Amino acid sequence: MKKFIIIAIIFLGIQISAQQKITVWPKGEMPNSKGLKLNIIEEKEGRITQIQEAELFAFLPAKEERKPMAIIVIPGGGYRHLTYDLGGYSYAKWLNTLGISAFVLNYRLPTSPDLKQREIGPLQDIQAAIKLIRKNAAEYGISPDQIGVLGTSAGGHLAAMASNIFTDYTELKGDGQTVSTIPNFAILVSPVIDLGEFAHKGSRDNLLGENTSVEKIAEYSMQNRVTEKTPPTILFHAQNDNAVPVTNSILYYEAMIKNKVKGALFIFPKGEHNIGISNKTELTDNWKKLCENWLGEMGNR
Repeated sequence: MKKFIIIAIIFLGIQISAQQKITVWPKGEMPNSKGLKLNIIEEKEGRITQIQEAELFAFLPAKEERKPMAIIVIPGGGYRHLTYDLGGYSYAKWLNTLGISAFVLNYRLPTSPDLKQREIGPLQDIQAAIKLIRKNAAEYGISPDQIGVLGTSAGGHLAAMASNIFTDYTELKGDGQTVSTIPNFAILVSPVIDLGEFAHKGSRDNLLGENTSVEKIAEYSMQNRVTEKTPPTILFHAQNDNAVPVTNSILYYEAMIKNKVKGALFIFPKGEHNIGISNKTELTDNWKKLCENWLGEMGNR
């Protein structure tokens, strides 16, 4: 009897931890590819440095608890690797406790040898992911008008790109053409925003190349792309972040104010570049409650 119970518990654990993997691109329709065959390279557990094509991992709450809202979680990693566990799965599981469906996106990194144009590869993947989830919203029991993005570090830069670049780079045909690529709201945690004076140099070099132009730097500094069409956004940053200066979030929020974009900015005295699900101080840990309350307002709009 004890043996049966143990087996049942193990099986239940497998069922709970197993998540649905979704291929982002329809077969043969992934753009910006040289057609190389790449292996997944995981430098250490939880950090991938190379993938063949973008994938989504769906984390869905029980149907009885599921709200209409869904969020695509975009891991960071300086555009050199994907912190899919700490910067992806952990956020998705937390969102599930709020009744929010989450989809973790492992996107093509701009350092991939398969990309023809490095800087738009990640953007194409997040745009296609938004289209895919929005198009299949009924299947997931969510609303196509309540789909947001949550990006951390360089993933925050990609979330800001998705929020502000209105050109559709997916090249998708058929009914996918008419589906919007713009999220309904955005959550940016310790985001890379500026690629100039306050840049995280690694993120800039990996996205644009080491010898990029001043014009390209300005084009991909997201505070320069904010308009009145930018979706509502909430930002969280630590004042003592030595990897991505807090000025990044300040510049973005100033641009939001200038363009009358609804949102909020919270700066904590501590937290460094590690604001996440587990935090060293109680004050910094409050970002989750603040975010939860803000998401409640987004869901009641």
